[in-house]
Amino acid sequence: MQAEDVKQLIEKGLPDAEAIVTGDGDHFEATVISPSFADMNMVKQHQAVYRTLGDGFQGAIHALALKTYTPEQWAEQNPEQ
Repeated sequence: MQAEDVKQLIEKGLPDAEAIVTGDGDHFEATVISPSFADMNMVKQHQAVYRTLGDGFQGAIHALALKTYTPEQWAEQNPEQ
């Protein structure tokens, strides 16, 4: 599995999300920005992302470092964008 595959799975499973995924093989880092995270705590946000990966997370992905943000939180973290 490649970073683009992980990105596509996340964005397909969370249609309002933008995913930034790096890594290769079986270790990845993902930043996911979605307005749907506004009413969720961090655990629920991460669970929502993991659900998008389905069986791929169990088999093809060994490690995923995950950061989740609402668009407002992302804008605060990245004021230059």
